[in-house]
Amino acid sequence: MLAGCGVMSKAWLEAARRIDGLAIVGLVDIDIARARSRAHEFGLDADAVAASLDAMLDRRRADAVFDVVVPEARASVARAAFAHGCHLLSEKPLAAKLDEARAIVAAAREAGVVHAVVQNRRYHPGVRRIARLIRSGALGRPTSVHADFFLAPHFGGFREEMQHVLLVDMAIHTFDAARAMTGLEAERVFCREWDPANSWYRQGSSAAAIFDMTGGAVFTYRGSWSADGAPTSWEAAWRIVCERGSLAWDGFDAIRAEVVDGEARDGLFGRTRPVEVPPLDSADRVGGHLGVMQDFLAAVKGGPPPETEATDNLKSLAMVFGAVASAKARRPVDIAA
Repeated sequence: MLAGCGVMSKAWLEAARRIDGLAIVGLVDIDIARARSRAHEFGLDADAVAASLDAMLDRRRADAVFDVVVPEARASVARAAFAHGCHLLSEKPLAAKLDEARAIVAAAREAGVVHAVVQNRRYHPGVRRIARLIRSGALGRPTSVHADFFLAPHFGGFREEMQHVLLVDMAIHTFDAARAMTGLEAERVFCREWDPANSWYRQGSSAAAIFDMTGGAVFTYRGSWSADGAPTSWEAAWRIVCERGSLAWDGFDAIRAEVVDGEARDGLFGRTRPVEVPPLDSADRVGGHLGVMQDFLAAVKGGPPPETEATDNLKSLAMVFGAVASAKARRPVDIAA
C-alpha cells in the first residue's frame, strides 16, 4: 500500500510495477482526488483509494506500506503501518525531527518489522565503484572528503517555502553517499546557511559545512539550490584525499584515481600513477528507487537487513540536523545519532 500520491509517488509506482510478485493494493492521500488520479494512471480500481491509511489497512490487507508523505506526516504513517503489522519503506528524510526519527525506529523495532528509507543515491554505480576502491585500501585511508553541489531547480510548491531547504531536503543524499563511499562517521559539524540575493527559496538555499569524521578525517560540503549556470551533477562533484593518493569524481561518469608512485618525485611533487577504479561487481546493487525497493522486499521475505535500514539512516539524518543546529547557533555542534 502506498501513502502519499504527490509528485514523488510516480517514481515509486513505476519502480514497483517492475518487480515480479509485488502488487499495489491501495493508494492513500488526504487529497482523495489526487489518489484517484494516480489509481487511474496505474490501473487500480476505484475502491483502491482512501484518505486514511488506517481505514485502508482495515479494508485491505497489505504486507508493507510505502511512505511517500511529507516529512511532518511520517510519524502518523509509521504508527498506522506498525499497528497493522506492516513493514515500512519511507521516502527520505526519515522524519522531520531527530527525536521523532528515533521514536519511529524504536517503534519499528518493538513491532518486529523491516523499516528502511529510500536513500537511493547510495545505489548509484559511481558510489558503488568508489566504495569498492576505498575498501580495497589501494589509496590508503581517507583523510579528507570534499563535495560540491550546485544546481538551480525551480520546484514550486512546499520546497520553496521550507526552512533549511537544502540541508533538510537534499543534503542528506550527499552526506549519506560520503558515509557509504568512505566508511567514515560524523562526530562534529560547523555549518553556515545563507540565501543569495537571487534566491527564490524562503530560507536555506545555500550552505557550507565542515564535518569532523572518525579517525581524524574531515568532510566538507558546499552547496546551493539557487546557483544558475555551470551545474554539478545531482550526485555532487567529489574529491577524496587519502593517505597515498586521491580520487576525483564529477558525479557523472568520470572517476579518476591516482596513487603515489613510491619515493619518486617530479620536481616539488611526488610522482603518481593512475589506479583503476573497479568496475561494478554483481554484488553491487544499483538502480535507485528500484534497487532500494528490491533490497527492502528481500528483507521482508526473510533476507538480510536492507542497506538503507532506518537504524543506519539515522546516522545520515543526524548529520543533517547537526548542520541545521550549527547554522542556527552559529557554532560547532556535536553529532549523535
